[in-house]
Amino acid sequence: MAKIKRIFISNRGEIAVRVIRTARALGIETVLGVSEADRDTLGAKLATRTVCLGPAAATQSYLKVETVVEAAKGTGCDALHPGYGFLSENKRLAEACAKEGIVFIGPSPDNLDAVGDKLTARNHAEAAGVPLVPGGSIETAEEGLAIAEEVGFPMLIKAVSGGGGRGMKRVNSAAELPKQIDMAISEASAAFGDGRIYMERFVTVGRHVEVQIISDGETVIHAGERDCSVQRRYQKVVEEAPAPGLQSALRQGLLDAAVKYARHINYKSLGTVEFLVDVERGEFYFLEMNARVQVEHPVTEAITGLDLIALQIAIAEGQPLGLTQDDISLTGHAIECRLNAEDMDRDFMPSPGRVTQAWFPPIPGLRVDTHMQPGAMISPYYDSMVAKLIAYGETRDKAVEVMSTALKVTELTGVTTNAPLHMAIMDDAEFQAGGVDTNYLPGLLARIAAKKEAAE
Repeated sequence: MAKIKRIFISNRGEIAVRVIRTARALGIETVLGVSEADRDTLGAKLATRTVCLGPAAATQSYLKVETVVEAAKGTGCDALHPGYGFLSENKRLAEACAKEGIVFIGPSPDNLDAVGDKLTARNHAEAAGVPLVPGGSIETAEEGLAIAEEVGFPMLIKAVSGGGGRGMKRVNSAAELPKQIDMAISEASAAFGDGRIYMERFVTVGRHVEVQIISDGETVIHAGERDCSVQRRYQKVVEEAPAPGLQSALRQGLLDAAVKYARHINYKSLGTVEFLVDVERGEFYFLEMNARVQVEHPVTEAITGLDLIALQIAIAEGQPLGLTQDDISLTGHAIECRLNAEDMDRDFMPSPGRVTQAWFPPIPGLRVDTHMQPGAMISPYYDSMVAKLIAYGETRDKAVEVMSTALKVTELTGVTTNAPLHMAIMDDAEFQAGGVDTNYLPGLLARIAAKKEAAE
């Protein structure tokens, strides 16, 4: 396949800037598709060219497959990078690109089909011999009860097409089951247009650990794991690599299972296989596979020295990976904090507005992925993430120290951010000890609220 010369980026924010950075280094031109609200962003200034996709609402711009493909075609692009979110895992976009002779920088439509539906993804995991959370699909309360009697309460109901925690319901007893099933089906139908649900064991003490996969379709390797257990309402807040305190046998089991899963579906591109580690049982279960670059990919880049976007582009060009598992060396520790424009004192309400100052200190060991600059406008139409701070150290303690310093001296004014929350996490002894589970952040927030109330 010929070398890619011009990439259309159908995304915005920091990931658009991130893709532009690597494309520039590779001598590839970029065309950024922007909404009317994003005409003056940093990404629009850095791209070789910009083209407007439509109004600010994502449904009228970033999410319109035909518009995106026509814009790529009309600007002479020979490839398209979807970033993450929006259409990044949209099979129809991948197919439309193929039809127009545009290289989709991501997996094949068949790969997207295999992992886009949670039940299909579970079936592939079962066929691949990858451990699954005990459970299954349900349509009625009777079916749910039969599964619950076998597995035991508490159980968790999930939407087949779900994401971000929507449609998820914890069920503690048989008496709660019928009502929770009705609510889950209703929410799933409203949010995703797909009312199918399934039910699985609720893991009381769990850690969210994921494995970075890289595959050219022939060679499948991993680039280590990331721990994403610091979450608020199922949204990742802090990520790190490697996952602290995992027993070596459990870690190797996760890595092997991820490679096995990717190999089973003939995966080709970057991807991430996500697992839930059951702390009490010392077991792990497949959750899902994300067929795209992840928000938290920089922590993997920090400990491997890889440029994952460059690898993603090379694989899309049809180049052989040129790497074996033995070539992947993991060194040091990295932590990423997602800096969001939100107010933790007002239940994390979004804080859109104009940024008056954006300055990130040039501290050794600190990387900043952002689209912020003085005068930047944080729109209410999109995700509130404004920057990712990535701290690297030879040890985890050093990475925490670098991050703490960065958070204290970073200047991002004009809007309210969640920097105080990140500072509280970095200062917390439990986090510093490593290996926290998904109950950690709600517990920390409760402790912060209690301390504040006592002081008033």
